[in-house]
Amino acid sequence: MGKVAWGFTCSIDGFIAGPGHDMSWLSATEPSAPDTTEHLAAEVGVIISGRAGYDAAIAQRDERDELTSAAYGGAWSGTEIILTHRPEELADDPSVLALNCDIEQAVRHAQEIAGDRDIQIISADIARQALEHDLIDELQVFVAPVFLGDGIRIFDVPGGRRIDWELAEIYDHSPRSFGRAYRPKKR
Repeated sequence: MGKVAWGFTCSIDGFIAGPGHDMSWLSATEPSAPDTTEHLAAEVGVIISGRAGYDAAIAQRDERDELTSAAYGGAWSGTEIILTHRPEELADDPSVLALNCDIEQAVRHAQEIAGDRDIQIISADIARQALEHDLIDELQVFVAPVFLGDGIRIFDVPGGRRIDWELAEIYDHSPRSFGRAYRPKKR
């Protein structure tokens, strides 16, 4: 079975998306070594994302560039699970599997689909829920040299519990974007 990872590129000031889920700022990211994106994408069998991000991607379809119009810039193929309380509204979109369930059920379902490949969570809110249940095996972080000033924070849980991470890997192919992987530190 693959790992459950929460992966993102963030701004220096801690946002994973701008206001309204704007992703145009990703053009400020540093280029990675050739085939980096393809290598990372090949490890992922299922992406779990949220309804707000899905809706924003649809609304911004004509504004997004090659990098932000599809997961991993279009290098990824697999099953995308959208967690929503209204899955019937996405029934006409064959590119996603819409589910109305809790995060534990979603991860179990994703593991069945992914087999030996990884599950990638790309939503801050869903990642927060997964962390509440200790479901995340790895945190994959890249930093873009930009301040957004506003948007969707990486992790915003007033009154939440502390989670310590230990370095698992430095992505040598992305030294200028500080690419790192972390695992939850054992208590």
